[in-house]
Amino acid sequence: MNEVVKGQKVDLTKGNPGLASLVVEIGWQAPPSIEIDASAFLLGAQGKVSRDEDLIFYNNPSTPYIRYKDIPGAPSGGLKHFEIGLDRIPPETMKIAFAMTIYDGENRNQMFGQVSAAQCRIMNQATGAELLRINLGNHFSAETAVVVGELYRYSGEWKFSAIAAGYNGGLKALCGSYGIEVEEEPASAPPKPEPPRPAPVPPEPVRPPEPEVRSAPPAPEVPQVPSAEETTSAAPANLNLRKIELKKKGDSINLKKSSSGLGEVLINLNWNQKQGGGLFSRKGGVDLDLACLYELKNGSKGVVQALGNAFGSLQQPPYVMLDGDDRTGSVTSGENLRINGSKLAEIERILIFSFIYKGVTNWSEADGVVTITQSGGPDIIVNMDEHNNRKGMCAIALIRNVGNETFSIERLVQYFSGHQEMDQAYGWGLRWVAGSK
Repeated sequence: MNEVVKGQKVDLTKGNPGLASLVVEIGWQAPPSIEIDASAFLLGAQGKVSRDEDLIFYNNPSTPYIRYKDIPGAPSGGLKHFEIGLDRIPPETMKIAFAMTIYDGENRNQMFGQVSAAQCRIMNQATGAELLRINLGNHFSAETAVVVGELYRYSGEWKFSAIAAGYNGGLKALCGSYGIEVEEEPASAPPKPEPPRPAPVPPEPVRPPEPEVRSAPPAPEVPQVPSAEETTSAAPANLNLRKIELKKKGDSINLKKSSSGLGEVLINLNWNQKQGGGLFSRKGGVDLDLACLYELKNGSKGVVQALGNAFGSLQQPPYVMLDGDDRTGSVTSGENLRINGSKLAEIERILIFSFIYKGVTNWSEADGVVTITQSGGPDIIVNMDEHNNRKGMCAIALIRNVGNETFSIERLVQYFSGHQEMDQAYGWGLRWVAGSK
């Protein structure tokens, strides 16, 4: 173990032949009221990002060579991991800067002077061996952001520089210094852009399932649901730094309603598709599907999912649509459901769920996260950090119509053996038959 101090630079790959993947771990102790996040900036030769997506944090957790993970269970503090494939970093990325920030610290009068035992460890991911450690100590006062250190290229090798410098202005100020513009009022920002999604698969005859191992029982066909309409690409938007996390079973929140109504509600499922061919290879990965059960005010019930090509519709019942189905694992943004909030009065409830259609990867490896986005409101996060690897289906969140005024979102994260068992638990009363994609 090599303990370094502020200002020190340390070789990583030189002297460690074959080192190809790292874990950068950032941890701290703080009062529960202080919400601390970790982030990584992917920088070019001029020390700036080339696009907003070069900020890796809770709303943009991964690229093909770096992945952010929130590690649960740290007592009285927090623990974040960044998994990095050194051999996959593109040549234009010359440096990765790691930072800690206090969410809304200035408005809440919170600062790093209230944080203790902050440290950063760098480990060989393949062996778990600790390569170096930086103890940040208690040397900060009114700062709301700390640049922990920088991973950088030098003469064909990778080194680490211990920065340990505090700044005011939180994550927004750091974004500005690294070339990312953030709106003055993030709460009014439109949703963060997504890469284009593949168009929904057109209806086709149901095929028998291929002979392969599945971790869930045979999945159902859809009760009568109209075919999907053609999707449209999301419009560009500025970075949104606001979030609310539903951390415990039963936690709930109401979506914000503007004078024009709820607008479109986007539900995104992202997960670690780690499989053979290296940590970040997406070939042959698990096929984790996002879907929902719906119940309308007129009593109509059904399911929106890729099975049976039941992609739904935004403008016609059920006013919920699935943005296609990524069967290859090549789409890094995960899968999306969209709800037409202007049809709130027509919708009674929606049960968001996910299931492993193909592959043997368990839930703890998938490490899924659901982000619910609404224009003009904060992102709502549900981490699937409670696992039951014996069951292949997870009820994630329940959305209810509250007095025809807004949607209430409740965290569930409850596991079931299949559609029928989940249906019975939440009283949908559908009849299920075997089906396939």
